[in-house]
Amino acid sequence: MTRPEQVIPPFGNTLIVGAGPAGIHIAVDAGRGWCGRLGLANRRGAHSDRILCELDRQGYTLSSVVQIQSKSHLSGEVLLDDYYNGFDEIDDKWHTVILCTPSDSYSDVIAALKLENLSQVKRIVLLSPGIGSNLLVQSLVRRSGSDIEVISLSTYYGASRFAFEAGQSTVLRSIVRGLKRKVTAGSNKPGSQTIEDVKRFIESLGIQFESASHPAAAESRSITTYVHPAFFINDFSMNEIFSRTPSRKYMYKLYPEGPITPQAIQSMLLLWKEIGELVTRLHAEPINLLKFLNDDNYPVLEATLSREDIEGFTEADPVKQEYLLYIRYASILIDPFAEPDERGRYPDFSAFPYKQISKDSEGKWIIPRVPYEDYKKIKLVERLGKNLNLSMPQTSAFINKFESKLASFVEEEGMERFRPGLFTDTTESEADLIFGELELFRAAPVTSRANSGTKGEQGSL
Repeated sequence: MTRPEQVIPPFGNTLIVGAGPAGIHIAVDAGRGWCGRLGLANRRGAHSDRILCELDRQGYTLSSVVQIQSKSHLSGEVLLDDYYNGFDEIDDKWHTVILCTPSDSYSDVIAALKLENLSQVKRIVLLSPGIGSNLLVQSLVRRSGSDIEVISLSTYYGASRFAFEAGQSTVLRSIVRGLKRKVTAGSNKPGSQTIEDVKRFIESLGIQFESASHPAAAESRSITTYVHPAFFINDFSMNEIFSRTPSRKYMYKLYPEGPITPQAIQSMLLLWKEIGELVTRLHAEPINLLKFLNDDNYPVLEATLSREDIEGFTEADPVKQEYLLYIRYASILIDPFAEPDERGRYPDFSAFPYKQISKDSEGKWIIPRVPYEDYKKIKLVERLGKNLNLSMPQTSAFINKFESKLASFVEEEGMERFRPGLFTDTTESEADLIFGELELFRAAPVTSRANSGTKGEQGSL
């Protein structure tokens, strides 16, 4: 009698790095037959200690609750095999590593993982990369002597937060409030089998998937790259974000309820054009901004924006481009596809309150991720642009605006009231690593580039 052939899960043993709401959510999704052993790692700290305590009490069970009526079947739970409080003692048994951390932490995370000791790792998946992240991680991986595949998703495919029940919070349950319509991914290994596995994984969640010919093409398809600086790094938004009194304004409303003005729309358009020039230098095709916002994210009715205007956006003159973008944001103040209530009112689609400055348990000031992480991303973009002799005045204007506001706030409060990491800037060294990786690509023979994806393509662990 022959023994049945063992089915190897597509991602093999999978280690998720980053135990925020996104990390918990993805752990549950990956646990539905996509991985063998499932591990979770987080940097040491109060949050990580709390996770460890809750895991001990709840039998290492993680869960997610999908609060979308048509996708509620994606709610579930998974049994975690391993949890690492810190990165010092990670076992050499992981085939796939998924980074669920901000892109500005990739350098620190890769260094802490000590990949030279993790000989079985075949691929690293970047959940929320910035432009250039794949090249940066490639460079860091090369230092460890590994030939690990690096895959960039365009964006985290959900929107999630931690659960609150009867006034008691848990960090083992992720509440999923939304799922993206479409996700794009690109690999540094042409012909990657893993991309096909990622495709099946994403599509199993009812999300459209597109494979990009270059990782930078995927990395440029994150809506926050273009929207967040324009709407949240300006005087209006930063006065709300850095205010010590509760805000009564909203992130996606038109002025005076929110930050959206013709000037904010113009700055978004200029940023898109500057990033497009950079993406072209990274051997990828820039996006059609209006089509991306409408088709990949939140659509509006065709009576509001015609298909002709959407498809022809890149060829329109700047004034019309600004006009079309303004119409788009005016059109999603309400949910255009919902049914009105008995009074004829549509659901308020844009009433997202600002996250404001707050203090941690030790009284240190916390700067909200929006726009702090967005500032870090575009600062790397600007530095990389300088290395490529690109002029990026709008990008620089956003950076200067944020740094000026932060400096004023720090001066008011005193530097001792902030975590030292807030002032750590690795932008220049990371941009140099990315630029060096580009130079290696240019120097490689054409045949070498064509064959660079042959290793490890026969299957996925």
